Amino acid sequence: MSKVISVVNQKGGVGKTTTAVNLAAGLAELGKFVLLVDLDPQANATSGLGVNHNELEKGLYHALINEHPVHDVIVNSKHEGLRIIPATADLAGANVELVNLDRREFKLDDILAQAKHAYDYIIIDCPPSLGILTLNGLVAADHILIPVQAEYYALEGLGQLLKTIELVRENVKPELNVLGAVLTMFDSRNRLSEEVLHELYKYFPNNIFRSVIPRTVRLAEAPSYGKSIFHYEPSGKGAKAYERLSRELMERFENSNSNNI
Repeated sequence: MSKVISVVNQKGGVGKTTTAVNLAAGLAELGKFVLLVDLDPQANATSGLGVNHNELEKGLYHALINEHPVHDVIVNSKHEGLRIIPATADLAGANVELVNLDRREFKLDDILAQAKHAYDYIIIDCPPSLGILTLNGLVAADHILIPVQAEYYALEGLGQLLKTIELVRENVKPELNVLGAVLTMFDSRNRLSEEVLHELYKYFPNNIFRSVIPRTVRLAEAPSYGKSIFHYEPSGKGAKAYERLSRELMERFENSNSNNI
């Protein structure tokens, strides 16, 4: 069965989608079968892998409302072993439409259950909010990965996010596990980045990934070309950083029972 990981941070601009896309691509480059789920109505993960969401007739929304089975909405990416459930413009309406449905927080979990057997990893790119879509992303996940930008303002709201995760544990999914935080947009020349890393240990004393994602122009440019960093600049600092993160993530699962990380 797949290891389902939601990439979550309700604050925008922290490298969440960049991490979801390049972690998924990195795992695929290492030989894993990966499904990336774009749960964000902005569809940045979809376009970031070269899929034009404006030309799609169906996507995640249509699976969530049971209009299509999940296998009908999955599309291939340019990476061997990496597929995506794309977001389309319709997904914005799900925030309203899901509210009155029975088991509304389980909709994503229900549709992913149809696909888990086919993938080693399922990576969910959650919206930058704590609404019904993100709640679906938390409930569907086994593990949570939290990208945190190397700036003080990025630490604001972490407490609220962790409280939300705890509420999901208490009321819906007791086994939900926080893998930890990964520091993004890190500049080793900047003293502030080091200070933020130190502050982050207060939230995640034992769960900060050793792999740190640097601030690079190439990582920012790659989505505009519809490419992961592995296809845009495979020998650059960004690709090397996400390869390290992918390997570190795999090692955590391979060296431990996935339920006890």
